[in-house]
This record gives sequence, C-alpha cells and structure tokens, in this order.
Amino acid sequence: MNEPHSDKTKRNSWFYQWFLNNKATVILINVMLLLIVVWLFANMSWIFQPVGTFLGMALPPILLAGVLYYLIEPVVELAERHFRFPRILTITIIFIAVIALIVWGILTLIPIIQNQTQQIIKNWPLYWQNIEDTFNQILSSPHLAAIRKQISEQISDSSKVLTKQINSSVNDWFNNITSAVGVITNILVILATAPFLLFFMLKDGPKFRPYILKFVPVKFRESTNQLLTEVNLSLSNYIRGQLTVAFWVGVMFSIGYSIIGQKYALTLGVLAGFLNLIPYLGSFLAMIPALIIAAFTNSFMVVKVLIVFAIEQTIEQRVVAPLVVGSKMEMHPATTLVLLLAAGKMFGLLGVLLGIPVYAVLKILIGHLFQWFQQVSGLYEEAPLTTKDLTSPTTTPPTDSEETDSK
Repeated sequence: MNEPHSDKTKRNSWFYQWFLNNKATVILINVMLLLIVVWLFANMSWIFQPVGTFLGMALPPILLAGVLYYLIEPVVELAERHFRFPRILTITIIFIAVIALIVWGILTLIPIIQNQTQQIIKNWPLYWQNIEDTFNQILSSPHLAAIRKQISEQISDSSKVLTKQINSSVNDWFNNITSAVGVITNILVILATAPFLLFFMLKDGPKFRPYILKFVPVKFRESTNQLLTEVNLSLSNYIRGQLTVAFWVGVMFSIGYSIIGQKYALTLGVLAGFLNLIPYLGSFLAMIPALIIAAFTNSFMVVKVLIVFAIEQTIEQRVVAPLVVGSKMEMHPATTLVLLLAAGKMFGLLGVLLGIPVYAVLKILIGHLFQWFQQVSGLYEEAPLTTKDLTSPTTTPPTDSEETDSK
C-alpha cells in the first residue's frame, strides 16, 4: 500500500529532519528539560525542607551503622558459612566484644589522650612564641634586609586576622550555647541509634538485595543486580581498606614515637590514624604537629621523627596496603586531589571523608547509564560492511608472487 503524499511531504520537511528525526536534537531537548526540572526544584526548595530535616537526622546514624556493617559483616559471614555458627549468636558475641573494647578504651586510652591533649593546649603558646622567635632570627639575617619589612607586615597582619577569627569563634560559641547543646544531643542520639540499626543490618543483611530487586521490573533485574554488586564491592573495599590501614598507621606511629621518646606519642599516633583517612594528604598533615613539637624538644628529635615517618611509610606501602584488599580505588592521584579539594570546599570535613566513596558510586552508576544509552540510542553502532566494501580493492599492493601467478 502506497504511503500517503502528506506523510511523505512531512518526512521530507526540514522540521522533521532537524527536530523530529535527529537524535542529537532529541538529546539536547531532553537535557534542556532536565535542567528546567532541576531549576524548578531549586526554586521550590521549601517543598523539600521537611525531607532535608528528616535526612539530616536519619543519615548520620545510617552512615555510621553502614561503616560498621562493612567492617563486621565479613566476620559474621565467615562464622556462619565455615563454622556453622548461628548468625544471631555471632552478632551477639561481636557486640559484647565491641562493648568490652570500648569500655577498655574509655578506662585506659581516653584518660591518656585527654591528659596529653591538655598538655599540648597548655604548652602551645610557648611553641608559638618559639616559632615567632625563630622567624625573627631568620628575618634579622642581612640577606633578607630588602624584604624584611614586607614579611614583618605580612606576619603581623596574619596574626591579627587569626586572633580576630579566634575571638569571633569563641564569642559565637558562647552566644550559641543552645546550638552547641543541640549538637551534643544529636551526637548522643546518633551514638544511641546506630547500634540498633547495625544489629538489624547484620541480622537481615542477606535479605536486602532480594527485597530491593523485588520492586525492579523483570527486564532490568539482572542489570540492577550487577549494579548493586559492583556498588557494594566498591564501598566495602574502600571502607575496609581505609579503616584497616588507618588503624595500623595509628598503631605504628604510636609505637614509633614512644620508642624515640617523642612527647605526646599516643595522641600524635591517634591523630595520624584519623588523618590517614584523607588519601595522599593525611600522612603529610599528620607530620606537621609532630615536627613542630619535635623541633622545640631538640634538633636530633626532628631527625628521629623523620626516620619514624620513613619506616612507617615503607611498612605501609610494602606490607599493610598490599595485604588490605581494596585499599586502592584505582583512581589517578590527580583526580583524587582535585576531588578532595572540591568536596572539602563544598562540604567541609564531611566532603573530604565521603568524597571518594561517593565519587566511586557515581562513577559506577554513570557507567551503567552510559552502557544503557549506547544500547538504546544506536549512536555507537558501527555500520556493517556492504558487498561493495568487501569487493573494493584494498590499499595494500599485490606481492610479486601474486603478480607472477596472475601472469
């Protein structure tokens, strides 16, 4: 049956060719519609304010419970599969062991760290005065006479700005004592809620994925299952790797500083462990307070601290990190640094800690979305070779033997 003339005319029109039958134009229109929807949501944020308040209260304990879940789940899985222990019994034993460990830390480690921290705060003005005296001695050098005035002004201005910011922060803290109480209350709520969430996560962990897949259309269940597997593997590798390496870094620094007689060894080691959660930059940041304190102990102590740092880095890179599977996210160092700077600028310390795992999850989601787009768009399909292409002469010239045979 012949196609109507009006339909042929419509399909040959420029509007149909450029807008209705053009994949690039359709993609751009969809992107524009998506941006319009985002703009509408941004200008109607008051609708989502209750959702934001709810997430602000619910997410912190969920995140804390999730981190602990990835640490404890392998132990529960090992006891259940290989030793045939009941899952509830294993979880109960682990909870009792963790509570005993926390009580031991509160009774032994916390008082030491608290005492050393108070000493650091008490002696910090002396350290700062020594730093100023050292700068003054350096500035008194005749080689710096030309720029001595400018450096002195910069140091003075920086000192004034720092003092002003500290005073402003102290005043704001005293003026907002109610919000400080609210923050402490939120922390207590998080610490009280997370263990209950963790218990049910460990108890019902194997049921999470089948429950989620039950709501996914049958056509997309296989791809969704693969997506969930990759996300779970990426998060578990990163969390377990980072926390395990950070723990051993803290232990190694604490032991090393204690051996060389560095002041505040335990506090500096614990600080190094926490800062090691920041990739690439954490180890460098952990060295700054240790070197400052060592510099005002004696000059040889600085050398000792550098030796401890070199030994720790060697053990971490050659022994600890290779043994901890997933400590590396296969990310380029430049990507990691840019991501840390951007996330830290936008979300502060929370962005620095969560930027890389969130990036890893988004990378997996975008990768699967791009694969789906490749399949449905048809833009990445290679045109099949035609008979003309197969019979056309190639660019490679015939060999001498082929010419002789043809003759």
